[in-house]
Amino acid sequence: MFDALTSRMSRTLAGLRSRGRINPVDLESTLGEIRTALLEADVALIVVDQLISEVRRRGLEALSLKQSGINPAQQVITIIHEEILKVLGTNARSLATAKRPPSKIMLAGLQGSGKTTLAGKLALWLKEQGNTPLLVACDLARPNAVQQLQIIGEQIGVPVFAPESGNGIGDPIKVAAEGLAFAEKRLHNYVIFDTAGRLGIDVELMKQARAIKSAITPDDTLFVVDAMTGQDAVNTAHAFNTAVGIDGVVLTKVDSDARAGAALSVTSVIGKPILFLSTGEKSQDFEPFYPERMAQRILGMGDVATLAEQAKKALDEKSAARLEEKFTSGEDFTFEDFLEQLQAMKKMGSMSKLLGMLPGMPGAQGAAMKKQIESIDDSETDRAAAIIQSMTPQERINPKIINGSRRLRIAKGSGHEVSTVNRLLDRFTAAQKAMKQLRQGGSGMGAAAGLPPGLAPSSGSMGARAARAHERPVKKSRSGNPAKRAQEERG
Repeated sequence: MFDALTSRMSRTLAGLRSRGRINPVDLESTLGEIRTALLEADVALIVVDQLISEVRRRGLEALSLKQSGINPAQQVITIIHEEILKVLGTNARSLATAKRPPSKIMLAGLQGSGKTTLAGKLALWLKEQGNTPLLVACDLARPNAVQQLQIIGEQIGVPVFAPESGNGIGDPIKVAAEGLAFAEKRLHNYVIFDTAGRLGIDVELMKQARAIKSAITPDDTLFVVDAMTGQDAVNTAHAFNTAVGIDGVVLTKVDSDARAGAALSVTSVIGKPILFLSTGEKSQDFEPFYPERMAQRILGMGDVATLAEQAKKALDEKSAARLEEKFTSGEDFTFEDFLEQLQAMKKMGSMSKLLGMLPGMPGAQGAAMKKQIESIDDSETDRAAAIIQSMTPQERINPKIINGSRRLRIAKGSGHEVSTVNRLLDRFTAAQKAMKQLRQGGSGMGAAAGLPPGLAPSSGSMGARAARAHERPVKKSRSGNPAKRAQEERG
């Protein structure tokens, strides 16, 4: 979602960093580029003008002070970062918790915004935090909405309260009240109410939303916004907040090619924080919204904190501890271990998405790196997993026994060419060597150890030359005096 804006902002800031000195003309040029980038990203005009005005004021003030030892370009970049953070909301907010359980969460929004799917993702996220959520099917208008929620609940292992079949039949206010009573009786500590939407804001939608809110008095009323709708999302959120009242916003479909206008506008326009992001189609593609991290992503600074959290979530602690013990004890890294790591990486999402969270590099290097990330084929991990799963347990533990006939059998079993199997085995052998040398603390980790050529120690490096110089005997200079030289040679 932020790719286009991030790319544009990264280029602009790289150009700013490249200038030795910055004057008001340079600042104005940078502001013009930022303004264009934000408007192209569909950010609300009032938000853009306010941000640019504030950056200009603070930037000119910083340039006039000319503090010694402080890089003017970095000062301006820091100001831009701080102002974008203000637009996004300076503090992350978690869900409200009721003093007396259950905590009630009401989801509202237009039809097609992804409320029902989002209800399942939120329930799963709460379940993973150790909670006992309940889903209540209050959308009785949309065809098969109740059935969809029941299927989602079954997939994620969360109970669904659905006394009515829906499809235009039943009273959603009564269902909401009965669902709350059911949650209290069964000791659920969170209840998520999935309500009906409309194709647009209308009197009937607002009336029903107010009635449900009055019946259950939710601790959080979250407005679900489709990020692909751009500025309409902000207008709809504003209208709903005025008529019903909302406590926070959830953005869905942020993995699409949508522009980032909704995320950068909604908090500033309606004064309500974004709480969560739906980042993909899977139930696990869901994360809390952190303004600081999002500001860093937009400016091309990466999001290492979210990457670390996803890695921790995907990697089982026992497996990580076992691998660490194997590494320190000197045991070989096997294909069983490799398969386990591949499966963990797959849980974290696509490789391009993960690498996209790393801080970018400025200029041509950054552009080249972005192209490489975009060209990454996530099916590589699937191919590797299929090949490993076609091996016998003995072959996974001891790959050295895999001869020609075994390679042919593995290739046929995995549906790949023998050459593909050979490449995987070669890379795995190189990785094993690298790990052994790393464990031994050796410095000879070059191309043989599987490192990229640029990281292998060069024979012409200073360290190598110094080592060769140390190994060679020092050649003594000869005296120019014949008698003295003869005496040196005798000695």
